[in-house]
Amino acid sequence: MRVFLVAAGGVAESDALPASAPAHGYVWVSCTREEFKGGLAELQTTLQSVCGMHLVDLHVSDLLNQQLPSRLDYTAQYDLLVFRRLASGHGNAPILARRGGPPILRKIDTTPVGFALFDNLLLTVHPTDCGVLQAYATRLTAAAADHSRGAVTGSRVPTSPADLMLRIVSQMVDGYLELRRELSHQLDHWQVELLSPKTRFNNWTALLEARLALHALDEISEDQRTALQDWIAALKDWPEAETPAAHKELDLLKVRSRDVLEHIERVVRHVHRLEQNIETTVQMHFNAQANRTNEIMRTLTALTAVFLPLNLITGFFGMNFEYLPLVHRQGGLWWAIGIMASVGMAFAAFLWRKRFMARTAH
Repeated sequence: MRVFLVAAGGVAESDALPASAPAHGYVWVSCTREEFKGGLAELQTTLQSVCGMHLVDLHVSDLLNQQLPSRLDYTAQYDLLVFRRLASGHGNAPILARRGGPPILRKIDTTPVGFALFDNLLLTVHPTDCGVLQAYATRLTAAAADHSRGAVTGSRVPTSPADLMLRIVSQMVDGYLELRRELSHQLDHWQVELLSPKTRFNNWTALLEARLALHALDEISEDQRTALQDWIAALKDWPEAETPAAHKELDLLKVRSRDVLEHIERVVRHVHRLEQNIETTVQMHFNAQANRTNEIMRTLTALTAVFLPLNLITGFFGMNFEYLPLVHRQGGLWWAIGIMASVGMAFAAFLWRKRFMARTAH
């Protein structure tokens, strides 16, 4: 468990939970799901003393639930946001695909991260291997150190718990945006393999697993978008700011919320595009297979048509009659072969001219 006191003057990390509300700034408490479950009583006491309100039992269950979809809930004193991350999976974290599909889909886990947002405190409950929160804690400390030295950097210390929450969520969404290039590359490889005429694709189980994983990814992204849309709607119901600085801060929150929503919509569009590409590739694969089958059948039909009159000629000379043309002549065999060759070549030339034997250009 990590505890940070965030203020305009800097960020200080503490080894213990605060006993009272800070005079300036706010508190960020970051803990794993196991730490939250083991220290629930102490955390509830801290929330009661710092915020004047503790978490209700249903929200505690939501923060401990590893299968909960992205959603937003609220009370009169705090908001609860559950956001399913899309990151490289480790250990026993739930992942999108286990048996087949592109390897990148077998490495993306979807463990939820919970945010309990109070006026002066942010509680985050995350899985053990959540590198996003650890990286952002390091980034926050570094930004505070640069700010205290007077250095000009591209990042600034979040001004409120809501601002901090949105920054963390934005970084979680951007984590998937970094994975999409590898995911697109691997799915493009599958598409080339499906459409290649020199390979015989038979890994249909893995392809089905990939399609199911993309469908699950689509549902997760839609839940994320719905949760952020509910958050933006909730921002509109916040009390009007009493000072210009507070009004500016609220406007910045709305802008950042819309920016995060736009990033999530990019993820949704990308997943939809991947699903459509897979569906289109499968249809093109079957169309190509049907086209190759038609080519083979057309060639066999043309060869059968060429040899059909030759079979008629051989059948004619194979009849059991004593008197047949060319049967008793010394050169009858060569005459028959010449006639058969002429008929076959003439019929083949006719079919070629009608483009029944022409090879289709690829």
